[in-house]
Amino acid sequence: MKRILIFLVGLGLIVPPVLRAQDAAVEERLNKLNAHVEDLLAAQAEQQKRLAAQAKEIESLREQTAKPTGNFASQEDLRQLAGKLQEIDQKRVTDNEKILKEIEKLGKASAGTRTERKTPKTTTEPVEKPGVASGPEKGFEHVIQSGDTPSTIALAYREKGIKITTEQILKANPGLKPNSLRVGQKIFIPAPVQ
Repeated sequence: MKRILIFLVGLGLIVPPVLRAQDAAVEERLNKLNAHVEDLLAAQAEQQKRLAAQAKEIESLREQTAKPTGNFASQEDLRQLAGKLQEIDQKRVTDNEKILKEIEKLGKASAGTRTERKTPKTTTEPVEKPGVASGPEKGFEHVIQSGDTPSTIALAYREKGIKITTEQILKANPGLKPNSLRVGQKIFIPAPVQ
């Protein structure tokens, strides 16, 4: 028994430092685990704060989208606009009727007064213009009046049955400047070739 007792005392002296070492390692591990748990709890608390902030932001956005922003017209605004459009349309119809009455008046007034087309001043008999090599050329003498141009002169002669073009008038009167005709100026109108 002595031996057992010595063995137990020896074991009692050896085991406590080993157990203490194991206890220290376990305690260190527990401290590390405790630190990790605290970090996880802190991260979870931070995550909860972020989720709460996101929930508040989502709620405020929902409230903003539910409210009209003022960019939309109300029913009353639409009624006022429709009334103004009807008023404008009525004024347009009234103006159109006034315009038509004025046109009728002008038509009646112009039917009462007949406007005559200006006839060219020509000599009653054809004249001859001395030609250079082929002999005298037959035609008419025309006196320029206010507003005459070679094209209006040609038109007036065509209405009288004399077929003439602007080019023929310019060719028969070399040096004639169509943009600077003088009132009273005499030009030669060639007779049509038959």
